[in-house]
Formats: sequence, structure tokens, C-alpha cells
Amino acid sequence: MRFVLFLLLVLPACALADQESDFRIARDALRAGNSSRLDKVAEKLSTTPLEPYVTYYQLHMHWGTKATPAIKAFLARTDESPVVDQFRGEWLKYLGEHESWDEFAEEYPHLVSTDDELTCYALQLRRQTDAAGALAEARKLWFNSEEMPDSCTPLFTEAIKQGVISEADVWQRMRLALENNNTTLARELIKKLPKAQVFPAAELSVAAGNPRRYLERTKFENAGMGRRMAALFALQRLARQSPQIAYTRWEHMANYFSEDEQRYFFGWQGYAGAQAHDERALLWYSVAGDAALNPKQLAWRTRAALRANNWHEVWESISAMSQQQQSEGAWRYWKGRALMALGRPVEAEMLFADLSREYNFYGQLASEELGGAPGAGMGSVHYQPSDTEIETIQAMPAIQRTLLLYRMDMRTEAAKEWAWATRNFSDRQLLVAAEVARRNEMYDRSINAADRTVQLHDFNLRYPAPYRESMQEDLHKHGLEEAWVYGLMRQESRFATMAKSDVGAAGLMQIMPDTARWVARQIGMKGYRKGLIHRLDVNIQLGTYYMKTVSHQFDDNPVLASAAYNAGPTRARQWRGTQPMEGAIYVETIPFDETRDYVKKVMSNTMYYSKLFGQTSQSLKQRLGTIEAQNAKNQKSYRDER
Repeated sequence: MRFVLFLLLVLPACALADQESDFRIARDALRAGNSSRLDKVAEKLSTTPLEPYVTYYQLHMHWGTKATPAIKAFLARTDESPVVDQFRGEWLKYLGEHESWDEFAEEYPHLVSTDDELTCYALQLRRQTDAAGALAEARKLWFNSEEMPDSCTPLFTEAIKQGVISEADVWQRMRLALENNNTTLARELIKKLPKAQVFPAAELSVAAGNPRRYLERTKFENAGMGRRMAALFALQRLARQSPQIAYTRWEHMANYFSEDEQRYFFGWQGYAGAQAHDERALLWYSVAGDAALNPKQLAWRTRAALRANNWHEVWESISAMSQQQQSEGAWRYWKGRALMALGRPVEAEMLFADLSREYNFYGQLASEELGGAPGAGMGSVHYQPSDTEIETIQAMPAIQRTLLLYRMDMRTEAAKEWAWATRNFSDRQLLVAAEVARRNEMYDRSINAADRTVQLHDFNLRYPAPYRESMQEDLHKHGLEEAWVYGLMRQESRFATMAKSDVGAAGLMQIMPDTARWVARQIGMKGYRKGLIHRLDVNIQLGTYYMKTVSHQFDDNPVLASAAYNAGPTRARQWRGTQPMEGAIYVETIPFDETRDYVKKVMSNTMYYSKLFGQTSQSLKQRLGTIEAQNAKNQKSYRDER
């Protein structure tokens, strides 16, 4: 049975349709700059949950450096909608740009969601009474690999002039920019160096465009700091393509660099080698010596040690991380495993005990290390909210706005409204909200709320299983495990049938258009066209067939198949080692951040669905299994896109 929107229970369908139509007219009027049409339709929406948006549109038509009564009234609203705080931020930026500091000072303390642009405007205001403090705070913003807003420029300029930002600080930010491939920012920073240190900005462009040619054709004997930095940048770029080629090139030029620069090179060479699964990665890291490694470099030093089964190095690499980084679930788990391998079980079990209370991939693995049964800790809680609780949540204007916006496929705005409405909810309120969302088929919002509970949990809401009846025929036809398919769908689309990714993957199972056409031909689906990809039955047919295809390529190994579904079979195959490897280590050492996180979540989801479906469950460690080594048979190439 399909649930209907709560609003349909209290409003005729025609009234809802009118609201949607009027709201679209209001948006179109804003885009066209037609204030009279906007004002006219605003009257019709003045008593609906969508009124804050329409008022927001109206105010945008009438900017000014002084707050009008309408602006003041809108900003005086409290705890109503994120669109109010959004307007406050935009209004403050307008005031800052026009140096209306009295108005800015009055409104800024009420802002909830700030950003760098507003922070710098606030520091400009502070500079009028506390120049030294404002410039010191501005220096903290300086160390950023991205371009900063124009509102920060006056602060940075003065800080450089006063020596608050030093020449060394300029070089450090340039290095940060280059480490993140931001040559645009790096070229701008050259202008802030003393004249004696300025070097041709074009060198950075050449180093970025063709690093190998730049390194081969440029002379580095007696090179200045700028050219050496450009060379190290080129070597980093080259190492991403081939650690071996970068290392060979380095051997011809290493003597032209200082010892610190040489250690810096090897820190990045080790990082590139670890991501490429080069067995020399740990050696390169060791040559880096006491060079300061950033969190990414330390993470990949640990991952290289995992692939080498060097548990002492695993422990040492994690111990070198900041306390904040060490607190991440992955590193708590692997540190526990390292301690266990090094004969320190008491310390290991302390880490596992704390981590096992978390409901995620590493929480599950930690529980198993302590002897916990699969799905241990889930309990059988199924919180049943009362009718009164449901009605109270449904009556909230922000919840009603969420439902309306979702109905109009304005999912971004709906998600913001939902987050705003539920931001201070207790566990009980979150579960009631999750149930409201589930009844209205907003499964992504339902999961969002249920996932955030701290002590009172309902795993039926965290792991919903809609469309089960529609799935059965295709699951049986292709011999797919239901728990794995649901684990993948939950991660892919959160069960939103109209979901669409930035790269074009669409529908419940996030199928790429080209793959959809290919599968349609394979299964003999007649009359397939692009628009059908969002239709539930079609998307399930296409997605389950492709899951079967990928799974069979990897002998039904769910780890490799999940990695292949996200990143393509060729990559999943290339990430195998030269020796058999523990499945959890394979997952942890996937080079792509997105795919690594994806596979962890799919496998974790699968465990929970298996438990909820009442199926005999293997442990997560058993499911992850052992990944066999690369060989000629398993390196065969297959279709890569989904």
C-alpha cells in the first residue's frame, strides 16, 4: 500500500495542486524580475506553509542599504525556516559589501550559518576597534588551499603589510595550493612575494600541463625557491600518473634540492606509491624521515603498511596521527588490530569495546573481534509512536514545507527544511519524524532522522525495505541476495526513485544511461527510452541484471562486486594485491575515497538487512572474506560503466 502525503488528508487535491502551481509562478516571477506578478501570487500563498519562501523572493526584489520594515519583520522571525537564516546571510553580505557597518553589527550576532565571506566582513568590522586581534584572526584563515572571498582581501593585504602574514606564510600557502592542484591561486600568491623572490608564473602552468616535459627541459642548477617548488609540484603530478617515472626523474635532479625538500619529496612519493599499491611505498615513506606528514599522507602510510602486513608500522603510523585523526573509526579499529598482532590484547580490547558500541562498518568488525554475534547490539526495538506524537510532528510548518517541497521535486530545499526542523530533536522526536517521513515515502529523510538517534534506536527505520514485493521476481531470477541488493540501494539512492547523481546515474539503483540502454538490449526490453529509467519496475529490472552481471564477473564476491558497481570492474580488479588479502584490508586500501566509503557502507548495510530479514547471517569478516591475488584469469577486462 502506498501512503499519501499528510497534507492530502487535510487539503483537497485541487488545493494542493493550486499551491504548487502558484509557487512555481512565484519562482518564475522572481527569475524574470516581475515584482507585480510576484506580489499578486504572494497574496494567494500568504496563509500556506510556503509563505516564507515567497516573502523571501519578494524581499530579493527590493534590496537597499537600510533595512525596510519588511526586511526587519522577516529577520525577526525565530526558529521558523532555514530560508530566514539564508536571507540573513545574503543581507549581511550585501551590507558588508556596501560597508553599512552599523546595520551589519546589529544583525550579525543572530546569524546561524556563517561562511568565510561573512567571517571576513565581521573581521573588517572588528578591525575598526581591534586591528591587531582582527589581523591575527585573519592569519588563521590565510592557510587555505582555495581562493578566499574578496571580503578577506583587505585583511590579508594589511596583514602582509604589517608582517602579521610573513614571507614564509606566503610560501606555505603556495605549497598548500599546489598540493591541491590550485595553480590559479599559486600564481596569484607569487605577486605577494618580495621582488627578489618572484619567479615566472608561467612555470606553474607548464608544470601542471605537462610535468614530465617540464622536468626534462628545465635546468635546476642554482634554481631559486620558486622553481624548486614548481619542480616538486611537477613531481607530485607525475607521481600520480606513475610513481616509477617520477622516482626515475627525481634521481637525476635530487642533488639540486635541500635535505628538507628531499624529505618533502619522499613524503609525497610514498603517498603516491601507496595509492598506486606500489610495494616500495613504505620504503619511500621511511626516506622521508621526520618530514611533517599531513593527515592524507599518514592515512596512506597506514594503508601501505596494512597491505604489507606490517603491523608494527600500522601501529606507528596511526600513533603519529593527531588525536582527532586517531579518533576516526577506521584508525581505532586498525590500531586495535595492530595491538593485538603485537601481543597487547588488553589495550586492543579497550579500543574494540568502545568502538563496538557504534553502528557502522568498523563498529561491527570491532564487536566481532570481541566475540559478538552478527548483528549483535541491534536488539528488537521497533518504536511505535502514538497518534498524538505523529500529529504533533506533522503539524509543524517546517515539516509541512518539507512535504510540499518534496512533492514538487525540490529535494535540496526539502532536505534543508528537514534538517532545520529536526536539528534539536530528541531521540524520540527523531523516530517520530522518521516514521512521518516513511509514511510519506521520503525514505532518504526517514533514514536521515533515524540514523541520528543516540540511545533509542529503531533499525526498521534506519534500514527500511520498501518495494520488497516488486523486487522478488528479479531477485530470484538472477539469484541475488536480497540483503546485499538492499544494502546497495540504500547507499545508492536512499530509495528515492527520482534520484539523479552529478554524473547522470539515475533512479533507485543509480544506473548510467548508456548502461541502461546496454542492459535493455541484453534482456530484450522493447521500446526502452531514457525517460523510463526512473520508473520503478524498469529501474529494478535494469539494476538487478547489472548487479548479477558484475557479481558473476567476480565469482559472486560482494566486496569486489560492490567496488565494481561503483568504480567499474577494471578498477576493482586492478586493486587486488600480488598476494591473497584480507577483505577488510582490500576495502581500506581502495584508492578512491568515494568508492572506499561506498563499499564499507554497502557491506555494513548488508549485515543489518540480513538480520532484519531474519536470514542466517555470516559475520561481516566472513562476508569480506579473502581477496585472491591478481592472475591472468581474474584480470580479464569487462564492461566498465553502470
